[in-house]
Amino acid sequence: MAAPPPTAIDTRTDVYRANRDAMLALLEDVLDAQGKALEGGGPKYVGRHRERGKLLVRERVDLLLDRDSPFLELSPLAGWGTDDPLGGGLVTGIGVICGVECVVSANDPTVRGGTSSPTTVAKGLRAQEIARRNRLPLVNLTESGGADLPRQAEIFVPGGATFRNLTQLSGLGIPTVTLVFGSSTAGGAYVPGMSDYTVFVKDRARVFLGGPPLVKMAIDEDADEEALGGAEMHARVSGLADELAVDELDAIRLGRQVVSNLNWRKLGPPPRPIADVDPPQLDPDELIGVPPTDVRQPFDVREILWRVVDGSRLDEFKTAYGTQLVCGWAELCGYPIGILANNGILFSEESQKGAQFIQLCNKRDIPLLFVQNITGFMVGTRYERGGIIKHGSMLINAVSNSKVPHLTLMAGASYGAGNYGMSGRAFEPRFVFTWPNHRIAVMGPKQLAGVMSIVQRTAAERAGQAYDEDADEAMRSMVEEQIDGESTALFATGRLWDDGVIDPRDTRTVLGIALSVVHSAPLEGAGSFGVFRM
Repeated sequence: MAAPPPTAIDTRTDVYRANRDAMLALLEDVLDAQGKALEGGGPKYVGRHRERGKLLVRERVDLLLDRDSPFLELSPLAGWGTDDPLGGGLVTGIGVICGVECVVSANDPTVRGGTSSPTTVAKGLRAQEIARRNRLPLVNLTESGGADLPRQAEIFVPGGATFRNLTQLSGLGIPTVTLVFGSSTAGGAYVPGMSDYTVFVKDRARVFLGGPPLVKMAIDEDADEEALGGAEMHARVSGLADELAVDELDAIRLGRQVVSNLNWRKLGPPPRPIADVDPPQLDPDELIGVPPTDVRQPFDVREILWRVVDGSRLDEFKTAYGTQLVCGWAELCGYPIGILANNGILFSEESQKGAQFIQLCNKRDIPLLFVQNITGFMVGTRYERGGIIKHGSMLINAVSNSKVPHLTLMAGASYGAGNYGMSGRAFEPRFVFTWPNHRIAVMGPKQLAGVMSIVQRTAAERAGQAYDEDADEAMRSMVEEQIDGESTALFATGRLWDDGVIDPRDTRTVLGIALSVVHSAPLEGAGSFGVFRM
């Protein structure tokens, strides 16, 4: 085994301890929010659900998955900081069912009866996108009252993509399975209707376009729920149900049986045999104290990479050129990977280096990992004259046209166009995960407030007006506070700008699962890129 890399991290120092304590405090906020999400609709509605003899949503998921297999829950804090229920009343994630990696999307009926908020819709669409882009079977565990009707204006139009996506997944040959545990009403009736395989729970599943109240209002018919849309009716009369389960446990058994009969195989290259995979030589648990939680303080991003990749081995590319961007090849859980990681701001050299590296990885069909700690591209007369716009555009061009899977880890700042050049959410990486110290905005709070101050001061001078310094100070303080609150990891994850905030110590595991997932689909790099302005 090669000698360990030359780490500068000393866990005995005051700096490391301060970083660790600050990160643990941020992580505690995340864990507190996750605890609230796990409570579902609260004790009253959880109790009512249990009195009806029903399993809770995560119990259903646990029983569906292979015993002791991992479940990578996605966007558990979606809706944080909004009026929507925390988590959106929907559990989504990736788990293994009968040896097959699947996307699971499960309604939590204890949260407002399983009705859909705008967050529910967005989170469900993201799960479908992950299934499509990574070629994973999609399993829905359905019990939903449909749209939250008072908010229909926010739900109706975007929610239609749910049904388009289901039919497109089927058209692509990606299996869709729906287990119906309770109500699946109105538009929700199309979830089983557009799935490849359906299982209904006897005496519990209720699937109809219009429930008894709507039928009464529409055609003045007094309809019985079972006759209108009960499980037995759909199994014996309409044919909407493929299988009729005697209870929830039987439905889960039948769902597993469906997946086991898919004859599903991965199309990407396999990893190195597990016996040949070396764990990092540096302890991944030390990641909790590597980055300062103040993103203005620099640190060497290699300290992260050495604690994540196999054997702590990173073969760097252009080590003496564009040193603010670390590029190199490694393996992670036995999978080859190309890495682009920031040590700060991007200059022209870093941009050109990154663009070339992305091209090389596409030539070799190697997935890319972007590790963001970036304050943006360099500004100023010298750099504008040196071509920072065209060089930054070159990097963004390469990211945009790259065809190999991208994984993005937000381990620090993500400001300005640096977010774009490092494959932020808008550039459709397969997954985006963040650390609790992550900060994201068009620029830092002080910089943004300062820019606004300069603009307003200049406008006053042009108008020949005196500038109110007290008002300026109040404005700057207010803007800094606003942007500071809107740039946190919790704010971002609440709006689904990422797929979840993770404990830094879990980074290798999370990225390893994500890499396994992207290899379910074929891997093929880009044959061409857009025009690079030289």
